[in-house]
Amino acid sequence: MYAPERQKRILDLARSVGRVEVTGLAEDLGVTAETVRRDLTALERRGFVRRVHGGALPVDRLEVEPTVATRLGQASAEKVRIAQRALEELPDEGTVLLDSGTTTQAIADRFPTDRALTVVTNSVTIAATLSEHDRVDLYLLGGRVRQRTGAAVGEWLLDALTDVIVDVAFLGTNGYSVGRGMSTPDQAEAAAKRAMTLAARRAIVVSDATKAGQEHFHRFARLEEIALLVTDTNLDDETAAQLDAAGTDVVRA
Repeated sequence: MYAPERQKRILDLARSVGRVEVTGLAEDLGVTAETVRRDLTALERRGFVRRVHGGALPVDRLEVEPTVATRLGQASAEKVRIAQRALEELPDEGTVLLDSGTTTQAIADRFPTDRALTVVTNSVTIAATLSEHDRVDLYLLGGRVRQRTGAAVGEWLLDALTDVIVDVAFLGTNGYSVGRGMSTPDQAEAAAKRAMTLAARRAIVVSDATKAGQEHFHRFARLEEIALLVTDTNLDDETAAQLDAAGTDVVRA
């Protein structure tokens, strides 16, 4: 198979599946991983894909934000491990903010009942989960609820967070990279995440390794503004070290 034929096959697969992995492509195409990386680099230079950790994403699908239902089935085992590790960062007492998202939902699903905490969230599903906890003093941030993510966003939320200080905020992200920090496709969602970051004494991002290297339209935090990234063991040592050097501590669950 000639390089143009191989690259067309890679691009077709990326567009149909939404992501391609170097190791899987090497096996399917019967070539070395280095050959696949060269093909991905060529496709990236032509504007067809964007390289991410371990593979690539088709550019024409990068800004199509997945629904909650779609995200619930993605990296589910990793999200559970991330949530369990993130729970170790909870204070014994004080105020916690939970951003909307499937990984933060996993935190809420496993929220401890042995301590009294104030919890602030913009997620209707997280609020429903924690409303049943007797020892949680729950605050639901208002605003327009985005159907795609179940997150409240907009001026009401931003106004509410202006005078709020929380001990720790757990934030989700659609992508993170050494060069651009934390980013998301939607402007209103980015503004909400930005306000949450500023409201927290300590901001923690919880996100699986498939988001590594992804850069979306709106950045909501620089790496030095995020105290800790809790991700999974699929994140490579080099990227973890680069993130750490840029100001964000990294733990892999």
